[in-house]
Amino acid sequence: MRACGLVLAAGAGSRFGGPKGLARTASGEAWVALSVRMLREGGCDDVLVAVGARGDEVAGLVPGGAAVVAVPEWSDGLSATVRAGMRAAADTGADVVVVVPVDTPELPASAVARVVAAARGGVAAGAGSGAGAGVAADAAGAGAAAGPGSGPGEVTGAGAGSGDVAGSRGALVQALYGGRPGHPVVIGVDHLQRLEAALRGDRGAGAYLAEHGARRIECGDLWSGRDVDRR
Repeated sequence: MRACGLVLAAGAGSRFGGPKGLARTASGEAWVALSVRMLREGGCDDVLVAVGARGDEVAGLVPGGAAVVAVPEWSDGLSATVRAGMRAAADTGADVVVVVPVDTPELPASAVARVVAAARGGVAAGAGSGAGAGVAADAAGAGAAAGPGSGPGEVTGAGAGSGDVAGSRGALVQALYGGRPGHPVVIGVDHLQRLEAALRGDRGAGAYLAEHGARRIECGDLWSGRDVDRR
């Protein structure tokens, strides 16, 4: 299974006081560079960064090896950014796209690895893993795969299924934090056309994930799952 990471960093950040793609941690690392690093360390083969507002400045903070996707229609809302990013990710030959917003600077690579491992298991959305199928079942099964001492919902990379490409291309996986949906999310490329048709305005893929039975993996033992809306 080939995974492409996608960092959503095109927004103007009106409540934040400027584009979050230009923000930095207390130690000086750009959020966008941190997001790229976490996606790579979490198992993504390629990483793309979708930029829009003050795009040239944000692109200047993207580390080498990651590609920049310009989103001319970024002001149309989050849907335009997701649409452009997903198209570009599919063009890399990826089987799945791992999506994170740039405003999650505390996101650990372990959360990325957990949802990627779940997708690697080849469980397509809707195949006994609907939105109402229960987080507990996913967490229990994943914990068993990881072995004793693993955190809730944890799955291992090498031991998490066969990595069947056909199955992974139909995957939909979403991280949960105390039962609350969050990021990362994993979207198999077979969903691209239907997802594009469903995207509207300033909303991302959340409704699509819920309606199409995304597999939900608890990651609250790894971090809070909170994004940063204000400075």
